[in-house]
Amino acid sequence: MAKILIVDDSRTSRKILRGMLEEAGHTIVGEAVNGEEGVAQYKSLKPDLVTLDVTMPVMDGIECLKQIKAESSDAKVVMVTAAGQKSKMMEAISNGADEFVSKPFDADKLKSIISKVVG
Repeated sequence: MAKILIVDDSRTSRKILRGMLEEAGHTIVGEAVNGEEGVAQYKSLKPDLVTLDVTMPVMDGIECLKQIKAESSDAKVVMVTAAGQKSKMMEAISNGADEFVSKPFDADKLKSIISKVVG
């Protein structure tokens, strides 16, 4: 199973994601509350996969994605989006995001997306 870093400014979202991912057998190696922390933790933890919220303070998910991909072009990143963020989703895809999951989370959909991305 995958070692996953969760990057989201919402404590509730992090808690829900952690629960669903651990239930699916994955290990949460770290949590970050903004993109800046996310990049730093990515570099130190080298997770198999990052779940990355699009909208965060300090550094948003798109900029964080760019920096993670600059660090490791084969990084696996699943963007977390709220409804109505189509332009952000397109921008994330063009910057190397592997997949998307939307809030509110659907456990089965999340598990299938993570399985597809990590192989």
